[in-house]
Amino acid sequence: MAAVLPSRLLFFLLLLSSASHLAAAQYAEYSCNGTLGNFTSGSAFAASLDRLVASLPGDAASSPSLFASGSDGAAHGLALCRGDLTDRRACSACLAGAFAGLRRLCGAARDATFYADLCTARYSGGDFLARPDDNSPVVNGMDANASTYPGWDARNATSRSFFVSLVATLFGEMAMYGAYNSSRRLASAVMFINPQLPTVYGFAQCTPDLASAQCWHCFQGVAELNRQWYDGREGGRISGVRCSFRYEGYQFYQGTPDVRIGGKHGDDSGPDAAGTDGSSHKKALIIAVVVSITVVCGLLLAGLLIIRKQRRKRVGKTRLPVQAHSRNSTRTEEALRLWRIEESTSEFTLYDFAELAAATGDFSDENRLGKGGFGPVYKGKLPDGAEIAVKRLAAHSGQGLEEFKNEIQLIAKLQHTNLVRLVGCCVQDEEKMLVYEYMPNRSLDCFIFDQQRGPLLDWENRLRIIEGIAQGLLYLHKHSRVRIIHRDLKASNILLDKELNPKISDFGIARIFGSNMTEANTNRVVGTYGYMAPEYASEGIFSIKSDVYSFGVLLLEIVSGKRNSGHQRQYGDFINLLGYAWQLWREGRAFELIDPTLGECGEVASIMRCVKVALLCVQDSAADRPTMADVTAMLAAGAGDGGASLPDPRRPPHFSLRVSSSEDDGTEGRRTRSSSSSHATTSCSTNELTVTTIQEGR
Repeated sequence: MAAVLPSRLLFFLLLLSSASHLAAAQYAEYSCNGTLGNFTSGSAFAASLDRLVASLPGDAASSPSLFASGSDGAAHGLALCRGDLTDRRACSACLAGAFAGLRRLCGAARDATFYADLCTARYSGGDFLARPDDNSPVVNGMDANASTYPGWDARNATSRSFFVSLVATLFGEMAMYGAYNSSRRLASAVMFINPQLPTVYGFAQCTPDLASAQCWHCFQGVAELNRQWYDGREGGRISGVRCSFRYEGYQFYQGTPDVRIGGKHGDDSGPDAAGTDGSSHKKALIIAVVVSITVVCGLLLAGLLIIRKQRRKRVGKTRLPVQAHSRNSTRTEEALRLWRIEESTSEFTLYDFAELAAATGDFSDENRLGKGGFGPVYKGKLPDGAEIAVKRLAAHSGQGLEEFKNEIQLIAKLQHTNLVRLVGCCVQDEEKMLVYEYMPNRSLDCFIFDQQRGPLLDWENRLRIIEGIAQGLLYLHKHSRVRIIHRDLKASNILLDKELNPKISDFGIARIFGSNMTEANTNRVVGTYGYMAPEYASEGIFSIKSDVYSFGVLLLEIVSGKRNSGHQRQYGDFINLLGYAWQLWREGRAFELIDPTLGECGEVASIMRCVKVALLCVQDSAADRPTMADVTAMLAAGAGDGGASLPDPRRPPHFSLRVSSSEDDGTEGRRTRSSSSSHATTSCSTNELTVTTIQEGR
């Protein structure tokens, strides 16, 4: 066996750090992989490698993403600096030193990798750039984790089991932000715990050439390695070629964090990093705090007086066709406290009634976008130019108040690229409004159920929308700070931004699940008939598998361009799209489901895979349905095998129910309804909510 195992070395250099830390350990580790053999001096490979390592440091340092990769003949290379660096000379110097060190330490090895605090460098005779899912420099035939390195600080955590869960939470939030909210594929974070435990800072980064899904997949591998290797320390890292993760008890990165967990927003304080407990230091600190508080209070008092004066002027000048309202942010704040809802983020705004009235043209008909589940929705434009959508609860209406409270309580705490962003609210007397980011392309049903607009969504766009919805649901079920069951996933609740990216909306009837809960039961079944899982519609039992069922229905609708519950005789003998799709699948004619507006689509294998995934999601038994983690993995696996690697689905519920042959008017035949009230979905809706209620005598 000619393979040579990688060489490994870990060394530390003490150097001066920030004012809060007198010294810190500078991490570096390298790998010399001999499985590709050695090269000789003066060879073509040596010349190519010389040119590559000479150009990559400068190319990366001059790049906006601090990243460069390339090939020169048989040599392939990658150079990445930590994304928070502002000193490009430090980036270039780190990479130049890394490549020079590898040439010196690894000799003639054709494959070598260097990890440092500030940069990562690799060169190889194998085209590792063509394998974006490989986070290790090890070639085929060797341990895939052999050169993905852990490193730990010296100080033990107070409670190992508790601290590892906190680190997992920290990394989960960073992974989601870095993969889906950052074009540079990086995220920094701070987590405030309690006075007995240190404030924890984290940084996670992928190479910027990875797609969001690839970065997310890489981070999941790092998370698994962290669970396996975690050594109970208060600081550590997992270093890989394509992605890496680090956390410490002090802020080791530059700038303000992208993600904040726990504590009060804007609170960057933590334990005294220097560890100084001398009395003189404490006295100086107390004096500094007292002086600072005095100055701040003085400034706040002066600011409040100025604001009060300006407010009086503005209210005196404001004239509206409705009753004049004073600034109501204080009333809104009081209402939230009364409802036991905390302001979730510093970006969540308590709006004045007058501000929203002015933004929407006094809620004019021309700015009305449609009617939502508990009131009309208006387009608005704020003075700074930001476009918003305002949902206005119908005055004197008790219906929708609980949904209004629920939406503020839930969605304002969530941050994901595939969830609509709630930017604020307004509460004054009978006026209650929610303010969202504006979605110029409205909702998904405007496209897939419309013959004119349907062709605007080709399969590439539809697949991206499917994957985005799946990622949003996965975040709600697994990766958000609290587990959430949406309970009303449907086409009209999927909004599309200007680039047709999907955003899950309408969290009015969503429910929080405890981490140890698998299902719950309710006597008040709410949602939309046709999207409800059978166990929920008939027994009030809901779980994450309820959302999976709704996703399966939605997936079939996106593929076919047909509603699950139509009023036309468009499904042969079947009452809905599910039975029709199942029959076509069994007979090998599932391609007949494809929306005709897609035209001559060359992605039939990909579409058929989505059909099979959808049928797996809508199986009658909740236990048979996959989780959203399974679904995203199925979708990401590609369609090269036509879906043969997926398990065979079982039949959907109510498959035996058919349309009566005596019907001539297109109405539904032997169809059992478990609801007494619903309202029809229009051809194009704006975040509408269909509510079905069941009162069960149990």
